[in-house]
Amino acid sequence: MNLSLTTSSPPRPRAQPGLAERYGPWAVVTGASDGIGREMARVLGSSGLNVVLVARRRERLEALAAELRGYGVDVKVEAADLGDLAELERVLTTCAGLDVGLLVASAGFGTSGSFLEQPLAAELTMLDVNCRAVVVMCHALGRQLAARGRGGLVLMSSLVAFQGVPRAAHYAATKAYVQSLAEGLHVELRPRGVEVLASAPGPIRSGFGARADMQMGMAESPEVVARGTLAALGRAGTVRPGLLSKLLELSLATLPRWARVRVMALVMGGMTRHRA
Repeated sequence: MNLSLTTSSPPRPRAQPGLAERYGPWAVVTGASDGIGREMARVLGSSGLNVVLVARRRERLEALAAELRGYGVDVKVEAADLGDLAELERVLTTCAGLDVGLLVASAGFGTSGSFLEQPLAAELTMLDVNCRAVVVMCHALGRQLAARGRGGLVLMSSLVAFQGVPRAAHYAATKAYVQSLAEGLHVELRPRGVEVLASAPGPIRSGFGARADMQMGMAESPEVVARGTLAALGRAGTVRPGLLSKLLELSLATLPRWARVRVMALVMGGMTRHRA
């Protein structure tokens, strides 16, 4: 379930050898102001890739950019709401002028609770950010990567992508869309030198839970998810990064789909019980 910015300087993440050579010189990371996206950008910057940081909150992006420039890489900040098509096109215009070798599409958010009680506008915005922005960026940057004959696309799926999830029905549906897109592109683009990976973590310690108004008893760190995801790029089509993600998937793997839906209903019921 793709489910903090501090005043002290965070420790420098360990570089992952080979990323710059395989996917450089530029990487684009959406959702870079928090959580998984922020940690992805930190790992990529420490590994020698120049980074385009994309998210809504400019002040957070500027703080992260200052950190990444300390690694000796170039950084561009694009404060943009990817639910707005005009702002999304502005980001792509910036990317078109760079030799981009990697897209990490980490931007996204969720809602929880009864679907019929959610404001329709919020659900449509989630659809735009979680799905439309992903397909637009994959189409534009995927063409750039295929033309250069090498590169990578990392799409953030989720544990909830593999069955319906009562009380997070639409969020799970958006992640099922991303998962299916990544699986298809993984096979379609590999002969053209483009590696595509779906990352499907379980609950994550980030701002996601607060925005979705969910209380999570167990959660994985964004650092573990970022490192595990990037380590799997080029080696798998789907990764479940972190021990928690693997344990949760293992617990569901032997169940038929209808039973997984019932189990997820119980899980989501617990995460949203405080709102009753």
